[in-house]
Amino acid sequence: MPWKDNYTSSDETTVFDDRISWPAGARIGFNLVVNLNPASGGGGIDAKDLGSPQFHFGMHEGLDAFLKLFDALGLAATFTVPALVAEAYAGTIRSIAAAGHEIAAQGLLGEDPSDLSVEEEAWRMRRTAETIEKTIGRRPDGWYGLPRPDDRFATGSLRRETIDLAIEQGFLYVGNGLADDLPYYWVTDPAGPRSLLTLPYYYHLDDTYFLMFPHEGTGLERPAPLLRNWRAEFAAQYRRGRYFPMTVSPARSGWGHRFTMLETFLREVSTMPDVFAASSRKIAAHWAAHFPAVSTLKLQTSIWRDHADSLS
Repeated sequence: MPWKDNYTSSDETTVFDDRISWPAGARIGFNLVVNLNPASGGGGIDAKDLGSPQFHFGMHEGLDAFLKLFDALGLAATFTVPALVAEAYAGTIRSIAAAGHEIAAQGLLGEDPSDLSVEEEAWRMRRTAETIEKTIGRRPDGWYGLPRPDDRFATGSLRRETIDLAIEQGFLYVGNGLADDLPYYWVTDPAGPRSLLTLPYYYHLDDTYFLMFPHEGTGLERPAPLLRNWRAEFAAQYRRGRYFPMTVSPARSGWGHRFTMLETFLREVSTMPDVFAASSRKIAAHWAAHFPAVSTLKLQTSIWRDHADSLS
């Protein structure tokens, strides 16, 4: 089935509830990701995206509100940044990193690599890492390909070749996988096995799909269902002791009642006991240390079979 191409990356068995452990006896892992990619199409950021009033607001008033809130709550977030944004807003990105937040990579232009050759994608990945390292003095540990409003499947812009390149170029994790609700290993070669740690992402926990979606100006804004999703999923994952990721953008959640909604939820989370709230880098480091691929990755024979009349 075509959808399996984007949702299934291995036959790995999940870590069951009774085996999960978080630092200091915490009950749940909590990961807050801030998306700073304004790209509106698969080609990545263009002049219109970079100059849009919404993005301009997000990188100023919206971002200021985010950083003040995170500081007040003691939350460390992961900011996903295309190389172009790191260059255009170098001072801002440096100040975010100086405040204790992680800067992760999100492409040269926040683009979809589907139409790129592997060689071009490899060059862009290297250039992105070099640009971010030049900006903040540290190479990014994580690679993201978060979906955009025009992404019809909301799966993001990762492909098998992307994972192989990320492994070759020394990234420690990729940040948006849909195959599990815990960190897992995206396998590109079962025989090796060759894999890369992958953190979960869910579009129903991403403000992109609730605030002015699918097109700007349509009036399709649904903050109440988004807050309901955050609360319901956090409660479910907290009860089981698993993991909760959320993705927000200061261009969307940085103003008015939207920001009030975000603040309400983050304050609720901050009052819960035994929450391991950490950047993607720290989540990945913990998981790799306690659930390494060599002992955790138990590949099983796939039950999927193609047949002559299959639509796959």
